Formats: sequence, structure tokens, C-alpha cells
Amino acid sequence: MSRPVWQRVAVPVVAILVVVVVATAVLGVGLTRRAFPQTTGELEVPGLAGSVEVVRDELGVTHLYADTAADLFAAQGFTAAQDRFFQMDLRRHVVSGRLSELVGEGGLETDKVIRTLGWRRVAEQELALLDPTVRGYLQAYTNGVNAYIDQQASPSRMGLEYVVLARSAPGYEVRRWDPVDSLAWLKAMAWDLRGNYADELARGRLVGQVPLPQLGELYPDYPVSEHPPILSPGEWSPEERPRVPDADARGGTSGAVRAPAPGDALDPAEQGRLGEPVAPPGPTEGTTRQWLADGGVDEALAAAGSALDAVPALMGTGEGIGSNSWVVSGEHTASGAPLLANDPHLAVGQPGIWLQAGLHCRVVSEACPFDVTGFTFAGLPGVVIGHNQDIAWGITNLDPDVTDFYLEDVEGDRVLRGDSYVPLTVRTETIKVAGGEDVEITVRESSHGPVVSDVLDPVADLGTDAPLGGVETSDDYEVALAWTALEPGRTAEAIFAMNRASGWEDFRDAARLFEVPAQNLLYADTEGNIGYQAPGLVPVRRSATHGTPPGFYPAPGWDEAYAWSGWVDFEEMPYALNPEDGVIVAANQAVVRGSTPFLTSEWDKGYRSTRILELLSARTEEGPLTVEDMTQVQLDDRNAFAEVLVPLLVDLDLGHDFYAEAQDLLRDWDLTAPAEGEQSAAAAYFYAVYANLLETVFDDELPPDLAATGNSRSMLLLDELLARPDSRWWDDRRTPGVVESRDEVVRTAMLQARLDLTRDISKDVEDWTWGQLHQVRLEHEVLSGEDVPALVRGIFGQPPRPASGTSAVVNAMNWDASTGSFEVTSAPSMRMVVDLADLDASRWVNQTGNSAHPFHPNHTDQTRTWIEGGTYPMVSGREAVLERAHQTMTLTPAPPG
Repeated sequence: MSRPVWQRVAVPVVAILVVVVVATAVLGVGLTRRAFPQTTGELEVPGLAGSVEVVRDELGVTHLYADTAADLFAAQGFTAAQDRFFQMDLRRHVVSGRLSELVGEGGLETDKVIRTLGWRRVAEQELALLDPTVRGYLQAYTNGVNAYIDQQASPSRMGLEYVVLARSAPGYEVRRWDPVDSLAWLKAMAWDLRGNYADELARGRLVGQVPLPQLGELYPDYPVSEHPPILSPGEWSPEERPRVPDADARGGTSGAVRAPAPGDALDPAEQGRLGEPVAPPGPTEGTTRQWLADGGVDEALAAAGSALDAVPALMGTGEGIGSNSWVVSGEHTASGAPLLANDPHLAVGQPGIWLQAGLHCRVVSEACPFDVTGFTFAGLPGVVIGHNQDIAWGITNLDPDVTDFYLEDVEGDRVLRGDSYVPLTVRTETIKVAGGEDVEITVRESSHGPVVSDVLDPVADLGTDAPLGGVETSDDYEVALAWTALEPGRTAEAIFAMNRASGWEDFRDAARLFEVPAQNLLYADTEGNIGYQAPGLVPVRRSATHGTPPGFYPAPGWDEAYAWSGWVDFEEMPYALNPEDGVIVAANQAVVRGSTPFLTSEWDKGYRSTRILELLSARTEEGPLTVEDMTQVQLDDRNAFAEVLVPLLVDLDLGHDFYAEAQDLLRDWDLTAPAEGEQSAAAAYFYAVYANLLETVFDDELPPDLAATGNSRSMLLLDELLARPDSRWWDDRRTPGVVESRDEVVRTAMLQARLDLTRDISKDVEDWTWGQLHQVRLEHEVLSGEDVPALVRGIFGQPPRPASGTSAVVNAMNWDASTGSFEVTSAPSMRMVVDLADLDASRWVNQTGNSAHPFHPNHTDQTRTWIEGGTYPMVSGREAVLERAHQTMTLTPAPPG
């Protein structure tokens, strides 16, 4: 696994950092206190029409009270900059392809990729599409951020990080904020939640390396009979809804021909419309796989993947990215009103992704319609997840397939379409590099999207001599990326629409605008309604490789039969209002049975969602549900897959007491994953066995960078293989002449796990704990990694902490088996439970703290509570807010001139 860009860019400044930080330690924390915000008294802010009251509680959560929407969002921009300006500045440099201006050559790879993708260019186009009122909100937020910038005498007063950057990037000046800086951040959100991008690349590379039957087994169908989709057939019946074959409101064509997912049963009458994938002109199934199997194509796809991996995980990519969210109706609750829970699983870091805030118009009216509390992003106005006084909403990743890779036959600046070559779109980008010379890159785009294989040098000989089933070409492939986020949209407008929605229809109207990234939206209101809506820009594909879903493999770009033909119409996207059973769980599992509309073939396999349903059902039998019940469900770490594997583990004869001591831990294990306690040793042993099993079964046949990760798909694969002891996957290809059986492989994994834990922890199994292996490390976005001295990491980040939970359980403290480490890679980025009977009885917790300033009381103050599974009151009513007030400040208009 490649190191995050933050770690790569930290290396050139380490020597300077040592000097700076040692000096800081000697002089105390005075240098960092220069950036602490003013939180009491009065402060003039240019552009305000009236005063804004800023109430902060002991957690540093800001509640803002204003008379106009413009003043409200200006104050949000100002206070967000007070708490998190360096994070905001770093983010906008990354999403604009200007990281090198901050960190020098270490940011160049990232800048090349993002300039090629054109995130900021798309955001600039989006600004013009937004409703004028929304553009006004963005401008007000911008004015607030700039008021903060203007009041600081130097960058060092905005964050300690600038003290370092002043040495490595001399002459750096903070640019003023603009509305596009806020919009471009949505591209980072979309990038990290972009669907099956990595799997499509992986499959394209594995064709020819892994036999096709085995390759198909690596991507099992969603187990609908064992793990229920979000909506039952009775809640969503698309056949009964009108299909709209004409151009939809997004400019695409809905109701187009789609390819069935594997296992779909087709009505004979539907064969002409929904039957086998359209047979495209050009390469047939055989030749398609033939050119995919060519070594040059593998190089092209690998180069494209390496280039795109240079984009940092701003919200969190990689193992375990997902979320839990559920809502229950009042018939199941003690209060008689709905309860809504949400905990998005994203990357871990310091500071965290989310910023908590309350935005309150003193008098809610059409002109000032906001009274909303929840989680937002530093740099983006409004509240992304939370509630107002009428409704609450949660978000999980819908995870549709919104990216496709196209192999492009390129000659110079022309690309093959059909039988002739047409011009590519070409532009030049200039990247400024701190402490170095400007770097100029050429960006090329085909009709599908940017040519991402241009980003890495050299790629001139990619795909040489690839056979193409008799189609004469230049034998030289590039790779283009089609991605819905490169289509200008109005997602920013959706955020404000949700913030002011007063009922289900308002909420659905807001969801229509929520195009990228496509998310599961869960809903509840104070009238007792609960609901679900799947929004988003999802492409309609006309063709697929025979026998596979659309977008399963990289496609031949010259064949227009593989091009997107529009977008799934919003009215065809699944939704439900007040389902009969009064429960909706959305945890990245399949949305509906079947594939109409086709969203993706690669859902999370449903272990978390099924467990949540089981827990809610069990608790309901014990009595009405409460907020505390919801918070306890969020902490559940029982592993359903272990129910299948453990019986085999305890039955095998390991041949020696030394190994049987560890095996015996599993006989009384309750299948949970506590960091400490009597069940913890068994958890440590089980996951050590699991990691060794994945390595032996899969990694002997996969490239190192495509090794099994241990996610829900890995669990489902092993679940199916355990029932097939003679499968070819059990044979270890690294032992020529020997064919291993299932039991031999499992036994070897158990023996090796015992040896691993003996080496890493202790010979005495009673000394083992899961928390000794499984730890969460909250590191600074830049100043982290082994190359940065521990003194520096300690000031800007947090030390590793033992963590309960694991991958594919409700308490999704995920780890990645392919890295050889059990360290947490992603986790619940926050937890929230909203009580629609009494909004002030709601609960929440953040991953770190609201402040990004080292040594500030709110820098890390929520982390221990988050690790231990605790929460804090999520108050929103003015009386409750004032009861918890810790500091109060008034922002006042600055006099003219």
C-alpha cells in the first residue's frame, strides 16, 4: 500500500521541524497560542449587517445567532477559520492542484493528477449553475473567512504549521478565500466515495494473471437471502412505477437498456429491452478479454492506478470506507417519536474531518430559514449531517458505480473513435512549486474524460503489441477516466435545501439536487415520519462484457457502445416513506433486490446492516427503544463471519499443547472484539488467524498491491470457500508439486498465528489483548509518518490508542490485512443519535476536537470519549445551548471605511 501524500510531503521539512518544535518546547506554548481564537468580548467583522452572537460550549462547539442568512454564514466562515484555517487552506490547495505551493516538490504528483482531473475547473462551472440565493450564501461565507484572514498580521497567527512553512516555502502568502474554494471541496468528498473504481482497475489487471473462473469468484454476488437489502420488495417495486424514456431533467436518457447483474432472472417478454447486454460492434467477448489480458494493458492500468493513488485521502479512501445509519419509527421507541442514528466511516486523522456547529436565525422566516445543528466541513457553509427543528437526516455511502476506465487508442493528440481518429481536447497547466521552478503539464481529454495515464512518466510504451481481434490500431493505449463528479452539478444547493426542509416533500426536493457523491439519505421528522431516498448522478450504460454487469471491466474507448448514454432518472431511484415494519437500515448494503435501476454490482456484503437489524429486533422485544439503546448498537463489535469460521478452528487437531492453548481461547469466545478484557485474547488470536488465512488463500495468486484486505467481500469469499474444501483457491501456488486442502491451509494459519502473537506480544496467551495489535493513530495531515520525529508527531497528532471493534462489524474500526498491520485505517468519524421527541436529548461525539490548534483545550478533548464509546449532549434549543455555554462573543459590523 502506498504511503499517503501527507507522509511523503513531510520529509523535506523534517530537519527544520526539529528546530522549530524543540524551540517551541523550550519557550512553552506561546508560539501556538498566537493562533488561538478570540472567544469572548466583541470583535468587528466587515460586511455584517447586524450583530452575531457566538456561543461556544466546553467542547468548542459554536452556536451562531443572527438576524439574516448572510450574517449567519459570514459568522460560520469566520469562526470556522478561527478554529481550522490551516486545514481549510491545505484542503483548498489540494483540491485545486496547488499543494506544491505549500510543500514544494513533495506535492507535485498530487497536483499533476488533480490538475488533470480538473476539480477546480468543474467547481468554477458549478458556481454559475447555482441558485442566486445559494451563491449569496457562499459569498457570505467567503466574506467571513476573508475577514478572519485580513485580521491576522501573519500566517503564523493562523496556525503553527505556517511557522514551519515559512522556512520551507519562503515568502508564502495566504490567498483570500473565494466561493469556488468551498465548492471544490465537494470534489474531494466525491473522490473518496466514488464506488468501484479500485475494483474495476484490479479486474482489468488480473485478467490473464488469474484464471477467469477464479477471477469471477473473487467478486461474489450480494447474498440477498442472508443479508436483507435496505428496502424490501414490497417497499420498492420499480415495475409499478412509470418509466421515463425521454431525456430527463439532468439532460440524460432514463429507462435505457441496461445489462442484468449475474443471477438476474429475466422475463422472456423483457428480453428485447432488458435482456442480454447489447452486442457491441468491434471486439467480441473473447477478444475483449484477450486485449485486457495483454501485458501492455496491465501496465497501462497499473500506471493509471498509481497516478490516481497520488491523490490524498481527504475524507478517507481504502479499507472499510462506508457508514452506518438507521431510523426507527415511534411505534418502537419509548418516546413515541422516531430515533435516527448515523456514524460515517472515514479516514482517521488529527484534526478530524467534521466540525460541529449550530446555525440559528433569531427569527426563522423565508428570508432567514435556518435553525440547524450538526456536522459540517471546515471550508463549506451549512450543515451536512444533522437536524433542524422539523427534520433530521443521516448519510451513508450509496456507493454506485460512477466511474469507468476506458482504454484509448491514441496517436499524438488524436484518439480512435470507430474507424477513424478524432482530436483530443488539449490544455496546458502551470504548477507553481515552492522553492523550485514552475512545472508545466499537458492535459488531454477524450470524450470519456481526462487521460489519467498521462500523469505519470513514462507511459509511452504502454500496451505495445496488444492483440485487438483484427482491429488495426497503433498498439499504444492510454487510460481515460469517466467520473460523474466531472459533470457540473448542484450538490452544494442540496445542502442548504436540506438544512431548511420542513417535511418529506421538501427533503425529496433537496435530494434531487444531491448529485455527487450519491448517498443513502435517511430521514425522520417531528411529525413521526421516517423515510429513505437514494439520490445521485448514476450513469446509464448500454453495453457490458458478456456475462458481467456494466462497468465490470475497463472498456474499449473506441467503441461507442460502451459510452454512457445518460443518467438514471431521479423518479426511478429507490425511496420509501413509513415502511410497514417501521425500521430502515442503510449500511452500504444493496438497496433493493435485483438490478432495476442498475446502480452497482459491488455493494458492501451486508454483515453490518444485518447485525444492526438483529440488534434492533432483539432490543425491541425487550422494550421500547431509547437513545441509549441506539448508542449501544453503534458500539457492537460481534463478528457474524466468525460464526462460520470458529467451529472449524476449534475442531482441527493442532498436534501440540503449545498451539492448542491458543485454540482453546476460541471455545468460549463470544465473537466480539474488545480492546481489553477476558474476551480480548481470543479476538487477537482469531484476527491473527484470519490475516494469515487471507494471505495463504488469496495472496499467493494476486499481485502484492492487490492483496486481500479482510473487508466484507473477503469474509463472504471465505464463507463460500469453507463450504468447498476442494476449491482451487485452497492450493498454495508457492509450493510446487503439493496441492493443499482446506483443512491443511486453515491449520497452517492457526499455527502461524500462534507464532506471530508469541513473537509480537507474549508466549503466555493470557497476556494477549486485541488492543495491543489493533490501535488507532490520529496523526496530523502533513506532520506525520515515521520520517517525522516523535516529538513533532506528539505535538501535532496523538499517540496510538488501543481500539475495540474491527472490520465489517457495526463498530467499524477497520484495518487492512494487505498492509501486514492491524492498525486502524478508517473508523466512525463521528457518532450521532437524534431524538425527534426531544431534540435536546440527542447525542453526539466527534473523533478529535473542534480546534485544529495544538495545545488548545479543544484540540483532542473528544477522542477518549470517542474511543470508549461515549457521547455528549447534542443540544440545539437556545435555552439548552445557553445552559451549556462556556464562552460567548459578539461579532459586530465594522464601521464604513
